[in-house]
Amino acid sequence: MKIVIVEHITDSGLRILQDSGHEVQYDPELWADRERLEEAAASAQALIVRNQARVDASLLAEMEKRTVIGRLGVGLDNIDLDEAKRRGIAVIRAKNANASSVAEYVLAAIFTFTRPLLAASDDVKAGNWDRKRFGGHEVAGKTLGLIGVGEIGHRTAVRAKALGMKVVGSDPQLSAYDFAAAESGIRLAAMEEVLQNSDFISLHVPLLPETKGLIHQAAIEQMQPHAVLINTSRGGVVDEQALYEALLHKRIAGAMLDVLSAEPPDPNHPLLSLKNCIITPHVAGLTEEANHRTSTLVASELLKELQGVRSLCRVV
Repeated sequence: MKIVIVEHITDSGLRILQDSGHEVQYDPELWADRERLEEAAASAQALIVRNQARVDASLLAEMEKRTVIGRLGVGLDNIDLDEAKRRGIAVIRAKNANASSVAEYVLAAIFTFTRPLLAASDDVKAGNWDRKRFGGHEVAGKTLGLIGVGEIGHRTAVRAKALGMKVVGSDPQLSAYDFAAAESGIRLAAMEEVLQNSDFISLHVPLLPETKGLIHQAAIEQMQPHAVLINTSRGGVVDEQALYEALLHKRIAGAMLDVLSAEPPDPNHPLLSLKNCIITPHVAGLTEEANHRTSTLVASELLKELQGVRSLCRVV
């Protein structure tokens, strides 16, 4: 069988596939050439992507030898799941493989805003010694609000609680006795309460029609003036114009965004001009360790599907 990998995979994951005896075509830039991508898909039993390739109805139609698509990550908004299901194409993802890395990113974001150590260092190197300006704040006793309490939210909560933070979460799919809440010490509440009572608000929801623009102007207006918004989910979950206006006029204190509605952003994107908005290039789940786990998990589970064994990581 032929496996086509159109975005980056680690050497460890690639070796698993190459040692399987299947034909493997690896071109990490293939996702950007639509014509070649469709040609490759037409001859493949398995296609492996990250978040750049658009696996839409037209690409799925090219998969005449349809078997399985592997997603090197957890987000699925670039894959037409309904069409894949209709055509009998299995879709697997790297279930929980990068959850710890994203949780650590959230804590790094919190510390970035509470203890501005790099700014303090730059100020010292400029000849100053301003102890009052750079004392910062403790995170103990502060409230972390989670919008979405899945595996990443659970791991984030465990780490935040260890630092002495209070954690409140909103997730309509959970009850107070579900594992994430009961074992992580997360107090479940309505989204409005989370927005109103949190010092830091971290987003952990997939991009779906019902979550698109979830954090809109009215939602942002419910946040406290000192609150910080952290988004490691998908850019489309946040109304970026509304966020820009809120940050510009200091209606909230800051934002740490690892994702944007368009990636990379237009150089003139208004959020890029704000000092109280920190933007990183979609790296929250991209540590070396997470990349290794993601690649080896998807490679191993994809081979199971090719052998006719249903993967525990299958979505459809």
